Amino acid sequence: MRQHLPPFTRETALQKVKAAEDAWNSRDPERVAEAYSENSDWRNRDNFFSGRVKIRDFLKKKWERELHYRLMKELWSFADNRISVRFEYEWQDSNNGQWYRTHGNEHWEFDKQGYMRRRDMSANDIPILSEERRIGVNAETKT
Repeated sequence: MRQHLPPFTRETALQKVKAAEDAWNSRDPERVAEAYSENSDWRNRDNFFSGRVKIRDFLKKKWERELHYRLMKELWSFADNRISVRFEYEWQDSNNGQWYRTHGNEHWEFDKQGYMRRRDMSANDIPILSEERRIGVNAETKT
C-alpha cells in the first residue's frame, strides 16, 4: 500500500515533499516516474505532456543535460489532495559547463491511491559560478 495518501495533514504533506525530493535527487527516471499516475498530466515550464512513459523520457533527457543535479523542496501549502512546493536546484549544463540555480514552484494534485495525477511547474534558471553553489555541496570537495 502506498504511503502518504490524501487527504493530507501537515505531517503527511511534509513526508510527501521529502519523498519527492529524495526521489528526484536520485536522478533515476524510473524511480521518479513511479510516483505519478499512469496518465498523469504535466506542465514543466513550456512542455505539456501526459503519462509515465513520457515522464520517464523527459527525465532521461533532462538529466543528460542537467549534470550534478541537486534539489531542495519546501512545502508551501496543502489542502485535501493538493500540495504546493517551492524549490531550488543546481546543475551544470552538459553543453557548455555553465552552472545554474533554478528557482520555481510546483502544484501537485493526487488521486486516492496517492499517485500524482497532475503536476504544474514554473521555474527560472539563474547562471551562477561554481563557487556560488550551495545545495548539496561538500564545502571541501565541491561535489
